Amino acid sequence: MCADINYKAQSDYVHRLNQLFGNKGSLHLDLACGTGPHIRYFIDNGYQCSGLDINQPMLDLAELRCPEADFMLQNMCEFKVEQPVDIITCFLYSIHYSDGVEKLKSCIASVYAALKQGGVFCFNAVEKNKINNCSIIRHTADYDNSHFVFSSGWNYCGSGEKQSLKLSIEKNTQQVTELWHDEHPMVAISFSELQQLLSPCFEVYMFEHDYDKILPLDARSGNAIFLCVKK
Repeated sequence: MCADINYKAQSDYVHRLNQLFGNKGSLHLDLACGTGPHIRYFIDNGYQCSGLDINQPMLDLAELRCPEADFMLQNMCEFKVEQPVDIITCFLYSIHYSDGVEKLKSCIASVYAALKQGGVFCFNAVEKNKINNCSIIRHTADYDNSHFVFSSGWNYCGSGEKQSLKLSIEKNTQQVTELWHDEHPMVAISFSELQQLLSPCFEVYMFEHDYDKILPLDARSGNAIFLCVKK
């Protein structure tokens, strides 16, 4: 599912935001870091990086990719760091993996405690009230003599604080087709609700979900990049 993701563009974009809005520090923490693809580019941009995830096999791969970084087996909804950092990131809509609004509040509190004064928290999010359950994103990749079709789409029932990310993978090898389906439960929240959670502790800026340009969020957009500066 990650074959077409431009990790460098995403990392460089947040680096630019940090230069514009942050405290100019270089201590970086990536939440839900997975195998560390974003951390690799932050290191290349001069940051001293760390990452956390709840999946130890992923962290093992991250350590191979980024031996210069420190990695922690922790839950982003209730984590602690040994020393405060300047920038915290959470890419790929992973903020939605918080199990409900209360867990999301706990995540925000953990982020606030882990940041230095003037530090920034950057993540992307989807507005629950603008989710189109019929909208599906597809992309393809060829690997090891097989053709893969990856599909993903948000699903929200229209009320409550639960949404899901529906995923499917189709593998075609020599006229043999295999199909896998998965569904990830996630927290559903509106942008206004998210602002209310963040604004007591952060100056909150919202931008268009475009990693090539820094543009203020259009009111019609359902995807956003949040940049939060610790007060």
